[in-house]
Amino acid sequence: MKLTSLLATTIVLSGTAVSITSLPAFNPNSFQVSAQSMSESNSESQGKIDQILAVKGKPGSGDLLRKLYEKDLTPIGVQPGGAGMVVNLYSKKDNTTLSLCTVYDVVVAAKKGRIAKFKPAEVK
Repeated sequence: MKLTSLLATTIVLSGTAVSITSLPAFNPNSFQVSAQSMSESNSESQGKIDQILAVKGKPGSGDLLRKLYEKDLTPIGVQPGGAGMVVNLYSKKDNTTLSLCTVYDVVVAAKKGRIAKFKPAEVK
């Protein structure tokens, strides 16, 4: 009799422990929060691209680039364009590639995605 009640108590307690730990782990609202933060991130990165494209090819666009993408750019390629050569910089956080003419310190192209080489007409 004691073995049966001990076994029943153990099963009830372990079932309760499993259900208590499992319930907070699944939160359907967490999926909505992550989807909302993804859309905010996309709109934020598109806003950065729009700001850069508004001053593309003008003095000061290189400074704006460094301000918006502080410590977030990785060089992924060099190609002819601008006033000699341009450097293609990739932002992993925003999934954006920007092309910078280093002679005049101006942005000459910007697009979503990782682009090793822009079309020559885009980086004139």
